[in-house]
Amino acid sequence: MRRLFRLRNVRVFVSGWTLSVFGDWAMFIVLGVWTKDLTGSNSAAGLVFFALGVPSLLSPFAGLVVDRLRRRPLLIGIYAAEALVVLALLFVHDRGDVWIIYAVALFYGAAGTFGASARSALMTVMLPRELLAESNGMLQTLREGLRLVAPLVGALIYAAAGGGAVAVLDSASFAAVVIALALMRIEEPRFEREEHRFATELLAGARHVFGTLPLRQIILATGVCLLVVGFAETLIFAVLDEGLHRPASFFGVLSSLQGVGAIAGGLTAARTMRRVGDVKLVGFGMVLLTVGEITFISHSLVLVLAGIAVAGAGIAWLIVGYATAIQLRTPLRLQGRVLSASDTLINTPQTVSIALGALLVSVVDYRLLVVVMGVVVAACGAYLLTREPEPVAEKDPVFA
Repeated sequence: MRRLFRLRNVRVFVSGWTLSVFGDWAMFIVLGVWTKDLTGSNSAAGLVFFALGVPSLLSPFAGLVVDRLRRRPLLIGIYAAEALVVLALLFVHDRGDVWIIYAVALFYGAAGTFGASARSALMTVMLPRELLAESNGMLQTLREGLRLVAPLVGALIYAAAGGGAVAVLDSASFAAVVIALALMRIEEPRFEREEHRFATELLAGARHVFGTLPLRQIILATGVCLLVVGFAETLIFAVLDEGLHRPASFFGVLSSLQGVGAIAGGLTAARTMRRVGDVKLVGFGMVLLTVGEITFISHSLVLVLAGIAVAGAGIAWLIVGYATAIQLRTPLRLQGRVLSASDTLINTPQTVSIALGALLVSVVDYRLLVVVMGVVVAACGAYLLTREPEPVAEKDPVFA
């Protein structure tokens, strides 16, 4: 990580991005709490998170836009727009203004979809190839670390000064990352369009995924894995109630421990990947996730707490391996579309899994669902760990 922070662009970008993520984590929880306070409805509060998530359906289009434009100016535009739009929350005063919260959440989600694709693509230009895994691990570590602190800060500011104050804080954090991006010194290549039909351009990312064996292995295995992992979003409350005899509020403790595990996973992911490769890093992440999940069957608080931390580390390895594989095995001109196509292929099963889990947990013993999760995730991990290694090209295909 020392080599990473010797690079000026990394230091500048991370300083602004860290402030932005802090503002995001502080704002997300406030949007739901604020809506609940104004309406008294749990459903209305839940719709905030639906509004944040539904713009991910734009992911394929986002990837196409990212690949047609230079990534740094695009990110500056996205963050600047978010800095302005979030200030609309200053006009929220009563129940009749809740639509503003939903509108801001929708914009937030859409901007995040475009921003994630552009940020990942920018990293491939900004960093040497051998530092991409370390960069992804570092960003994951910072993200999870901020997740432990920022929501509490946001809640405290909301309680003391209201949601408008949190919106101003979030706007300032977006301004910080805009300034950081403006101060970076980077030359981005411009790519000529090779496809001239819209549908062909839009599907180029998916074609690359299915035509690149390691990416196909990682993304399909991850998609199958997430087809059951989403069960945990609901059954964790059954674990707390029936297994551990704890109140639902204890979920905060589990979430914090998962974050601690994810920080450890982020710190060790790059080193592990250098030894085993991207495909096997994702496979080992699934193994850790299985070990962590299976503890949910236990009635032992200590065992479940340890398991949730192990699962957090596994998720971090999976995310870092997945993101780095896309960056290393994709031409620069396709980075946005491949990331967006990949996200669509794994987010869709996860969404189905969450809905299915909410239905099944009311009619099936949660421990049976835990076993199903463990078997499927372990099988996906075993599949990846038994694949023959395929080296990453020394040069990017665009310039080879």
